[in-house]
Amino acid sequence: MSLGPDDRSLEKYSTTVALKNGSSLHLRPIVPADEEKLIAFFNRLSKQTIYLRFHHVMTHMSNEEACKFCTVDYQNTFALVATLGEDAEERIIAVGRYAQNPGDAVAQIAFEVEDKYQGLGIGSHLLDQLAYIARDKRITKFEAEVLSENHDMMNVLVNSGFTMHRQMQGTTYLGVLDLAATPIVEQKSVEREKVASIASLRTFLNPKSVAVIGASRRPNTIGNFVFRNLIQQDFKGVIYPVNPNAESIAAIKAYASILDIPGDVDLAIIITPVDTVQHIIEECARKGVKGVVVLTSGFADIGQEGLERQNKLLKTVRSYGMRMLGPNCMGMVNTNPNVNLNATFSYVFPPHGNIAFATQSGVLGSAILMYANSLNIGLSTFVSIGNRADISSNELMQYWEDDPETDVVLLYLETFGNPRKFTRIARSITSKKPVVTVTSATPSLKVRTSTSETAAIATDQAATEALFKQAGIIRVDTLEDLFDTGSLLANQPLPAGNRVAIISNAGGPALLTAEACRARGLEVPGLTDKTVMRLKSILPARANLYNPIDTSPEFSIEQYRDALKLLLEDVNIDMVVAIFIPPILSLSEEFAAIIREVAPAYRDGGKPLVTSFLGLRGTRVELGFKDKGYVPSFAFPESTAGALARALQFSQRLKKPAGKIPEFPDINKEKAAEIIKCALQKSGKAQVWLDAESITGLLDCYGIKVVPLRLAKTPAEAAAAAQAVGFPVAVKILSTTITQKTDVEGVILDCRTKDEVEKAFIRIGENLEKIGRRNEMDGVIIQKMIKGSVEVIVGVTQHPAFGPLIMFGLGGVYVELFKDVTFSIHPLTDIDAGEMVRSVKAYQLLEGWRGSPRTDIASIENLILRISAMVEDNPQILEMDLNPVKVLPEGEAYLVVDGRILICAES
Repeated sequence: MSLGPDDRSLEKYSTTVALKNGSSLHLRPIVPADEEKLIAFFNRLSKQTIYLRFHHVMTHMSNEEACKFCTVDYQNTFALVATLGEDAEERIIAVGRYAQNPGDAVAQIAFEVEDKYQGLGIGSHLLDQLAYIARDKRITKFEAEVLSENHDMMNVLVNSGFTMHRQMQGTTYLGVLDLAATPIVEQKSVEREKVASIASLRTFLNPKSVAVIGASRRPNTIGNFVFRNLIQQDFKGVIYPVNPNAESIAAIKAYASILDIPGDVDLAIIITPVDTVQHIIEECARKGVKGVVVLTSGFADIGQEGLERQNKLLKTVRSYGMRMLGPNCMGMVNTNPNVNLNATFSYVFPPHGNIAFATQSGVLGSAILMYANSLNIGLSTFVSIGNRADISSNELMQYWEDDPETDVVLLYLETFGNPRKFTRIARSITSKKPVVTVTSATPSLKVRTSTSETAAIATDQAATEALFKQAGIIRVDTLEDLFDTGSLLANQPLPAGNRVAIISNAGGPALLTAEACRARGLEVPGLTDKTVMRLKSILPARANLYNPIDTSPEFSIEQYRDALKLLLEDVNIDMVVAIFIPPILSLSEEFAAIIREVAPAYRDGGKPLVTSFLGLRGTRVELGFKDKGYVPSFAFPESTAGALARALQFSQRLKKPAGKIPEFPDINKEKAAEIIKCALQKSGKAQVWLDAESITGLLDCYGIKVVPLRLAKTPAEAAAAAQAVGFPVAVKILSTTITQKTDVEGVILDCRTKDEVEKAFIRIGENLEKIGRRNEMDGVIIQKMIKGSVEVIVGVTQHPAFGPLIMFGLGGVYVELFKDVTFSIHPLTDIDAGEMVRSVKAYQLLEGWRGSPRTDIASIENLILRISAMVEDNPQILEMDLNPVKVLPEGEAYLVVDGRILICAES
């Protein structure tokens, strides 16, 4: 059921939700045309459900009553229906409604859910969506009268996360919900979302029955590959080939349509021409299929026409409560021996392991499976999400977070869905398991013309880096790095620190590896005296006993083994690299044997051990032992050092506190909102740069310290203002149109007398006259000069995909030249603010460079957090530059000297 042309404003209140069993459900506003569907819905309800809803038994619903229930004003009264099916087949399975009490901000609520769909969380979703709508209508509380025996309804209210007060009135509870969107409400919503995501993914990764629609007897076709892969890999469920032109495929009876299959079908894999997919999806819906995998391309991957086709497909899928993987994907793999699912067209079935892999690229997915198999890297599951029309990497991460078969997650991403949701989910999983990703070139997004320094620097690449950093995701540059890092994290303990010991039978590779480690922030320290003495007694006389260790060519394999044990036992060492350049192949096999001997004994000691056969991939010599994991082997020093550094990065991530978003009781939100409102009304434009007084007022509302300013319209006024604030002063152009003051020579510093101030006023006017912009000068700003400080910049810009980005870095006139800045995605925690300040090179200046005093770093972190709070409260802020911000010596805080803020009307 689509809303009518007069109801387009209601479309924003429609949504699709995921239920506890993994299916989806559409919620939309009720409309008068729903009368017959509502009566049919009522007739399917049990007497008990009717009694619990209406507090008495109704035997039927008349057309007049149905008309009354379907007629709401969408303001004081509102009703949502939960539906399954499309168009004429659409049916209502649940209804939630509110009616506002006359004269106050409280509304009465009621729900009813069809009996067969109770217990799936539908009531909770109806309550969440009605609360969102009610807040939009300025309703602040819900009241519900619930019979004492209606335990399910009471559980919906209690477990909603909303603050609830209840009292008993006879046999009825009166519950009152405060609709404020608290963190608990958000947490409950996230929990429900995660449960639904996990349930839906089970349909795809552990189905009991699979239909392959487009299965083929013809060799070298995708339909043949997929069907035979399921058979040959010994899939533990039931397989149904669907092909109207074949009686059997691979000796298994084939069916002309999925509707002809006698049993239930959990999952349908569709490998048919693009113009047949819509019809097949509709047949899957009638069959009651839970999930569909569309391998067929020709949807959003080919442009607008394909996107429209894909959207129609998705509408059908969601209307019938199904979930979809793809289109334009290659399927999925589950190596669990109790499942053995290879629902892809790749002949490669990787060994069972503890690494999960998701990729957007179908073609690349096949290469990934071959590459993983060649390196003997075990996977738990593999999923190709293709166009990710429905199932995305977000849901996969939610599934893998609690999957006992998965310890490491690897991602190949081309695009992001909802960045805030991605960050939230990634932060949760990376607090337990490492997530490593490689991305294709970040697509360039169309943005408005940048007029602030922050916006000019905020590239898509910078935004992506900020996203990964805050989410705790390890980003690598190549697929080789992805697998190197994943293999290490999956098979070795995490390092406790950054100290590396290197042992090699050749000096050159050892030195190269040591340099590569140092370049990545790792340390190659000295060994303990005890270790050195014992090495001296073990190794040949020509050996170098100091880290990195060169055993010399005269070593024996037993000497190498004993020296390796000593390094693993040394208290000065956190990780060990064993390098071997085999003079003859037989020694390579002996070296692998000593690694297999030593590694298991020291694995529980918490020190990762890796090997390097210079120039050879590690799988050329078998090092693995399946009961204890594998010892990764790398071809070159750079890959060895890179993998170790990234393992350390995740180890440090686990130790880092979560951080909190602080609250500032001294903020004046109401006054700030009024300043922005007045500026927009005064300008009459959709966007406007705030004037100097408005900027000062807005910053003051958030407790941000600003250098006091005086405005002057004439040279004489400027001199008087300077006298009032105290010399020396800065004289700056006052203009509503000129935002880059230095670009028009509109700033003159260090004026020490009234005469100098008057001359500065005149000179600024002359500078503008030269470029034909004298009429844009409204006067000047006078501020006292601030000495003895470090200049930084704090800025904000709105990214079209990621939302507000907050920037910090070296300030002054050279911001865009040096670009010593860092970005983080709003909202910020106290930990985020501290990391931002410490991640730029200018931090050394803040700490005190070459005898200069240490600055007030804590106050700058506080400033960044207050800016984040300002952005949260005022989404009208498009761009902001606070530059320069003068950071004063420790204990003296900071002062904002200049600022620019661009605002817009809320959409």
